[in-house]
Amino acid sequence: MEIEYAIVDAESLDVRPVADRLLERAAGEPVSDLERGDIAWSNELALHVLELKTNGPASDLAALPDGFQTSIRDANAILGELGARLLPGGMHPWMDPSTESRLWPHETNEVYRAFDRIFGCSGHGWTNLQSVHVNLPFADDKEFHRLHAAIRLVLPLAPALAASTPIVDGRVGSELDQRLVAYAGNSRRVPAVAGRIVPEPVDSRLAYDEVILEPLYEALAPHDPEGLLRHEWANARGAIARFDRGSIEIRLLDTQECVTADLALVAAVVDVVRWVADQVEATDADRVPTDELADLLQASIADGERARIPSGRYRDLLGAGRATTTGGAWSALLERGQRISTHRPFSACLERTLGRGPLARRLLDELGAGPSADRLRDVYRRLCICLEEDQPFE
Repeated sequence: MEIEYAIVDAESLDVRPVADRLLERAAGEPVSDLERGDIAWSNELALHVLELKTNGPASDLAALPDGFQTSIRDANAILGELGARLLPGGMHPWMDPSTESRLWPHETNEVYRAFDRIFGCSGHGWTNLQSVHVNLPFADDKEFHRLHAAIRLVLPLAPALAASTPIVDGRVGSELDQRLVAYAGNSRRVPAVAGRIVPEPVDSRLAYDEVILEPLYEALAPHDPEGLLRHEWANARGAIARFDRGSIEIRLLDTQECVTADLALVAAVVDVVRWVADQVEATDADRVPTDELADLLQASIADGERARIPSGRYRDLLGAGRATTTGGAWSALLERGQRISTHRPFSACLERTLGRGPLARRLLDELGAGPSADRLRDVYRRLCICLEEDQPFE
């Protein structure tokens, strides 16, 4: 599991490209990643982003908040010496990536340079998005097929719980999840990189190579003659197979205001994906057209938990009962989840989200339709406190 945070000035909250200095101070020498007990720290494409991740696979989500929280406080203590701090949420609300983007300049930056040469990384879709990634394991082709088919059905519902980015360029955007708007458009020069975000149905590793990866590599080849990007991580769909570590990585969750909220969303996704994988035949799930799922995802990006589900067939297959909205579908599906309800902090976060909407909705309720720059800073300063104290945004 991975969570990304922006590094910002402690007072102005403008982005501060000092991830390398943070990692060097934490490690005592220049590094791009380091292990600190159960949590590892690492760089990302943008120099103002820090990634925290479990140091290897974790079997119990409920055991993770303390480790992540310790790392957040340790990072903030070091950043305080630099006049900086961590900012939660899936995007910086007023960053101008055309002037403020700084790419990681150290080791492995040849890959970042290749992305920049092909796509131009000085845009929101590259240097201004922070997300939560969760990797779910499979053992063989049969398990891969079941897991991949289940994830395809659940992906369109993700923004209904996880949207946290209603503000872009200092203004209220037209969609609730501006991070995913930017994410969906960041590789339009080579459309095969992201497809329609929801992956195509495949039933084996061989089929995945034939349907997704080989067309992607072929499309990239004229732009990448050295083959620097000829790797499965170049695939930018909302869930990608990582055969190198036997998992599928889900990438559609915006970073929330605090660790417990992030982990609660991951717990919800894991529970529902597990239930769908157990209850729905993978071949039946594969029959739902990618375009239909992608259209529902776009509706969720725009309206979050209020997005309408037009297909009764999809609801029936998913087991969402008579729910007609994405929020209603989550309510119906989470009633089946037995694991979340046993961990009260997670269930409390989800009850808040289901009752009041995702963080993006709560931010808009607080900010109004035309917030001033000062008002934005006041509210996002509160988000910094939420992160430091692991408290929900109220």
